[in-house]
Amino acid sequence: MPTVFWTLVLVALVAFVGPRMSGPDANPPHRTATSAPSEPPLAAAPKPGSDAGTAHPASPSPPSAARGPAMPRSAPVRLTIPDIGVSAPFTELKIGSSGALDPPPADDTNLVGWHAAGISPGERGTALVAGHLDTATAPAVFARLGELDPGDTFEVARADGTTAVFLVESVESFRKNDFPDQRVYADTPAALVRLITCAGPYDRAAKDYTENLVVFAHLHAIR
Repeated sequence: MPTVFWTLVLVALVAFVGPRMSGPDANPPHRTATSAPSEPPLAAAPKPGSDAGTAHPASPSPPSAARGPAMPRSAPVRLTIPDIGVSAPFTELKIGSSGALDPPPADDTNLVGWHAAGISPGERGTALVAGHLDTATAPAVFARLGELDPGDTFEVARADGTTAVFLVESVESFRKNDFPDQRVYADTPAALVRLITCAGPYDRAAKDYTENLVVFAHLHAIR
């Protein structure tokens, strides 16, 4: 695929992790005793840099991931993560007039989005799946994303009738001002997925969370 295309995609994805995706900025995020600190996902624009923190470290991706299975392009239909109670439909995300990728609608707490002009989950390359951690009033689809561990699996049902099963490699938290965008978004010959939302303390002055949570996973099986 032309280098220019991937440059544009990476620029769009980096822009995507900048804006809040929840209720009015004046409202603090909803918090409950049983859910992770909530937020509007996808934090301040990441910058190239080293990893800034790890939630559940894992060894580097196994060699099989680099030369493992892959699937033809097909739109994702539903994300299922049994370990954290997620069963959510997908919506397509596109680049808006601001030059950033539009977020999923903030009024639907059980919805995830994918960059429809980019890689679909299961294809060779890096697919991005974004979801709200919360809204101003309630936890949302990725409220428990940080509970995943290396070795957990999740599934993406696809429009062609197939199901892609992904294996979690690591679950890591990065400071938004030191985000490793090349590592997260870079092109790859493997079929990878990144699940992304916000994390860390909530900065009331900035009206944003201080970290991003990223689940790194690779295609493990096809059904």
